[in-house]
Amino acid sequence: MKVPQPFVLQMLLVVVFCSWSFVSYSSQEQTTVKTKVNAKDGLTYVWIPAGTFQMGCSTDDPACHSNAIMGVEEPSHSVTITRGFWIGQTEVTQAAYKKVEGADPSDFKGDQVPVELVSWDEAVAYCGKVEMRLPTEAEWEYAARGGSPAARYGPLDSIAWYDGNSGNKTHEVAQKAANDYGVYDALGNVWEWVADWFGPYAAAAAVDPTGPASGTYRVIRGGSWHLGATFARVSFRLRYGPPF
Repeated sequence: MKVPQPFVLQMLLVVVFCSWSFVSYSSQEQTTVKTKVNAKDGLTYVWIPAGTFQMGCSTDDPACHSNAIMGVEEPSHSVTITRGFWIGQTEVTQAAYKKVEGADPSDFKGDQVPVELVSWDEAVAYCGKVEMRLPTEAEWEYAARGGSPAARYGPLDSIAWYDGNSGNKTHEVAQKAANDYGVYDALGNVWEWVADWFGPYAAAAAVDPTGPASGTYRVIRGGSWHLGATFARVSFRLRYGPPF
């Protein structure tokens, strides 16, 4: 089933970045960018070290929304990720998706272009087949920030495909600058699924949060080739689905 435009969705794996993200944990600590290739999908994953960050509205971000439909980025709150994890260095490509699933649902075609029109359930299924999982919403934002407290990890046109530079289409992964964790396209290009149900934030500090126990909507992150700069911020969140 295809999701209506402009919500072209894909995944980052937390081993983890499937763009869906898949995750696998370890007690290692990062001193430099570490990568490894997952033989099951052929994608490269990067190591994200444990740490603490401010989740939600970035300091001095005038675009931050508190509208329930748009996503509720407030209140900003402290989150600690107690264990490092691997996450996809890029969004899941069509070549990787075809290797695992034998088909490609995307409208925009290209082996190194991110797969899109993938439901949350399909993203979860893919992750399982490559021995990964979707990242939690907190893991996604922590990895996307790349250690930066700002609304973006670099100048927008240098890091993301959005409606101001995309030419009304998706693009091959890793053509824009990565963040300091070595993650590409965390912002722009295609929306990315996370594991959580959608729910409002609490002001209290949290440790390894996993979101509400149940809900009506899932969460997508990162913005899109089709939408404007306001959506391409690391704190922006949008409730979405089902079935997407």
